[in-house]
Amino acid sequence: MNQAVQAAPAAKRKPKETGVPENTKYLHPTLLKNYGNWRYHDRPRPGVLHHVAHSGDEVWSVRAGTQRQMDVYTIRKLCDIADNFAEGRVRFTIRSNIEYIVTDEKKVAPLIAELEKNGFPVGGTGNSVTMIAHTQGWLHCDIPGTDASGVVKALMDDLYEEFRREEMPNRVHLSTSCCEINCGGQADLAIIVQHTKPPVINHDLVANVCERPTVVARCPVAAIRPAMVNGKPSLEIDEAKCMCCGACYPPCPPMQINDPEFSKLAIWVGGKNSNARGKPTFMKMVAAGLPNNPPRWPEVGAVVKNILTVYKEDARPWERIADWIDRIGWPRFFEKTGLPFTKYLIDDWRGSRYNLNASAHIRF
Repeated sequence: MNQAVQAAPAAKRKPKETGVPENTKYLHPTLLKNYGNWRYHDRPRPGVLHHVAHSGDEVWSVRAGTQRQMDVYTIRKLCDIADNFAEGRVRFTIRSNIEYIVTDEKKVAPLIAELEKNGFPVGGTGNSVTMIAHTQGWLHCDIPGTDASGVVKALMDDLYEEFRREEMPNRVHLSTSCCEINCGGQADLAIIVQHTKPPVINHDLVANVCERPTVVARCPVAAIRPAMVNGKPSLEIDEAKCMCCGACYPPCPPMQINDPEFSKLAIWVGGKNSNARGKPTFMKMVAAGLPNNPPRWPEVGAVVKNILTVYKEDARPWERIADWIDRIGWPRFFEKTGLPFTKYLIDDWRGSRYNLNASAHIRF
C-alpha cells in the first residue's frame, strides 16, 4: 500500500529580539572568565580602575573622555589605539566615555600617554565631574531649542581639569537637554532649555500636518483645544494655563515654540538616581532665563562653574549635590551661590505636589 510522504514541517521563524544584545561575545576574555567572581577593585589613579578576581586574575580599565556623536575618523583613531596600545577590546560607558581593558599593568602608562597625546583626557572616575550626558541637539533631534552637544563642548572645556582629577566631594553627574522633554534625565546638575512664551500657531498648516486629538491629549495642563480659524480646523491655546513646556510641538510642528529671543536656558540641581545615603530625587530649577547664546554659552558656563565651586568648598566628603542641599537647606544654597531666588523658580503648576513629594527641596 502506498503511503503519502508527509512533508517536513516548515522551520519556524526565530523571533527578532529588540532588546539589549548579548554582550558576552564582546567581553574581554579575562572579564568573561571571571564574570561575577571579583574579589575587590580599586583606583590606582584617576581614570584607571583595577579589578582583582578570586582566581588571581587582574584587569585594568583605562577610561577616557570622548564626545557622544563621533565621526568615522575619531572612531578609527580610538580603535587603532586599542589595537596598538591595549588588547583590542573597548567598551563605552553610559556617559559616552570609552574604556580600554588590559591585563598587563605595564600597558597602562603608554596607553594613557597615547590617549592624551591624541586629545582624549583620561579621568571621569571616582569623585570627579563626569562626561556630560546629553541629547541629540541640532545634529539629529527634530525639535531642539538649542544645541545640546555644543553646550557640552563649551562646558567640558571649562571643566576639563575636574574630569581628570578626583577632587569633588562625590561624583558629579551632569546632563544637557535641548528641549524641555529632558531626554538627558536626572543629574546632579542639568542644563535644560526653558521656553518662556506659548507656541505660535500656523493655522494654515495644522489641519494638514497635525492629528488634533493627539495634540490636545498631549498637553499636561489641558491648555489646548480644537478651534476653527479662517474656516479651517485648527487649534487654540489658553495662554493662562500654558506652562510653555513644548510637549505639543513634536506631534504638531506648526505649533512652533522655539524662538531666538524667548527660548532660554535654565540650570537645575539636586537630581540623582541612586539611593545611596538618601532616596532618589528630582532636580529643582535654581537659575532661569539664561541666554541661549551659542557657540560658547558663557553665561551658562559661569553659573555652572560657580555652583560646582561652592559645592566643592562647602560639601562634606561623599555628599552628592542633593545631599549637600538637604543638609544646608535651599535658603543657604542660594545665599552661598549668590543666585537670585525669583518667582520663576517656584513650582506652582497643579501637578506640583507629586514633584514636591519626590524631590530634594521639600518633604511633607
